[in-house]
Amino acid sequence: MKPSLIIRSVTTSDLPGWRTLWSGYNAFYGRKDETALADEITQTTWKRFFDPLEPVHALVAEQDGRLLGLTHYLFHRSTTQLGLNCYLQDLFTIEAARGKGVGRALIEAVYDRAKEAGSPRVYWQTHETNVTAMRLYDQVAKRSGFLVYSRLV
Repeated sequence: MKPSLIIRSVTTSDLPGWRTLWSGYNAFYGRKDETALADEITQTTWKRFFDPLEPVHALVAEQDGRLLGLTHYLFHRSTTQLGLNCYLQDLFTIEAARGKGVGRALIEAVYDRAKEAGSPRVYWQTHETNVTAMRLYDQVAKRSGFLVYSRLV
């Protein structure tokens, strides 16, 4: 019998496994060296998940006692609706878990958390070269057509 996949909120005891996933996620996006993502950012991000005043949340996918994936999401206000928006900021699974429903389960769990919070909308972005992920995203959401611009200031 195949062990069940569990999607749950991150706990403080998940730090070592979460850090491994977080490192994999950042390496995937080319943030490999210390100057690209300072340890202070990682430590602060971790602490925010457990601060009730922070709008940032984390879920992990676990199977047979091993963490296979993570997602981070946050709630924020908008000028175009009364309710909260839910921004799915990070989504990552280990390579061995890809194509096996782990990413979909994490996204669906964020949908559930958004509904519980009264948020009618979940949105995210991905890099245009991330075609593997986009195959999943095209199944579970609709492309908005918006492009993202950014600038460090």
